[in-house]
Amino acid sequence: MKINKGFAKREIAGSYIVVPVGKKSLEFNGMITLNESGSFMWDCFAEGSTIEEAVKKVTDEYEVDEQTARKDIEKFVSLLKKNNLISE
Repeated sequence: MKINKGFAKREIAGSYIVVPVGKKSLEFNGMITLNESGSFMWDCFAEGSTIEEAVKKVTDEYEVDEQTARKDIEKFVSLLKKNNLISE
């Protein structure tokens, strides 16, 4: 999976913000605020990680079991797909 082109993530005053850039700003009106774990997952998919790879990265980075990580990642991916932010 890969985050679609045209989105930039920035850290501003301790918050993580995703904004559309270029042509995407005409299609996507708004911005997305991510918490620390959301930012971590965003980076996983920006790198092209699969769900399995993201689960491994999250369980390695955070004190969370595989089942919880998978549930959270699948919910995150579902939201990204719903808003056309990610492609497989």
